[in-house]
Amino acid sequence: MSTAECLSSVTASYVESGLARASIAVLGGRSDMDTLTAKRKLDGRGKTITTFVVYEAARVLEELAAGEIVEIVTDNFEPFVSDISAWCDATGHRLLDTRTTNEDLTFVVEKGTPPANDTKLAMVISVAGLEELLSPLGFALGAALEGIEVHLYFQGPAVKVLTRGYQPKLSGWARPFTRFAASGMTKSGHISAHAKLRQLIDLGARIYVCGGSLQPFKVNPDDFEFSDLMIVEYLTFMSVMKDADIHIYT
Repeated sequence: MSTAECLSSVTASYVESGLARASIAVLGGRSDMDTLTAKRKLDGRGKTITTFVVYEAARVLEELAAGEIVEIVTDNFEPFVSDISAWCDATGHRLLDTRTTNEDLTFVVEKGTPPANDTKLAMVISVAGLEELLSPLGFALGAALEGIEVHLYFQGPAVKVLTRGYQPKLSGWARPFTRFAASGMTKSGHISAHAKLRQLIDLGARIYVCGGSLQPFKVNPDDFEFSDLMIVEYLTFMSVMKDADIHIYT
């Protein structure tokens, strides 16, 4: 069966069966490829959010020397093919091989040298709901994984997202189903907002808080989950936006 035929045969049953394997495993050992030897093997099956798997792959590659190889195994889920290729192109790693079976994809990636990247992203986040945070934090994480300098400005109700113990909820009539939705998202790789923010900080993202939003939304700086937050207002972040290449508003 050709690669295209394999990719087109992805069904909901594959995803559902994959969700039962919720953890990422990093193993040492030899690749089953004919001629390539992997220094490490990353098992990302059960996750269908590409940024989750790529973040784990990036952490593994940090421990390897240039030219060493990691083998990434995922569910046979079409977005992985384009996303892992795009990530390698952006970060200087070499995608040496991609293999498919009915259930799995295997990517063989050789660690390369990151190219110079002076691209900057400035994002204004004004939302605090569970579903509303998915896209902004997902795009921010994707940018950081590609070596883009990320700046996030939280304003309005979004300042609550940065506080200890905050749990985003679904909006409107769906609010009672928040726990069920959050559990399903976590299984697929949509980890919590706080976990994504920790990943972003680990990747060098800078986080700004609108000082004028704190009192109206009853947020005390002592309640923040994260350190090194910059409490500023519009003029400071305007200077950041002026120098940014990518602007996103939510």
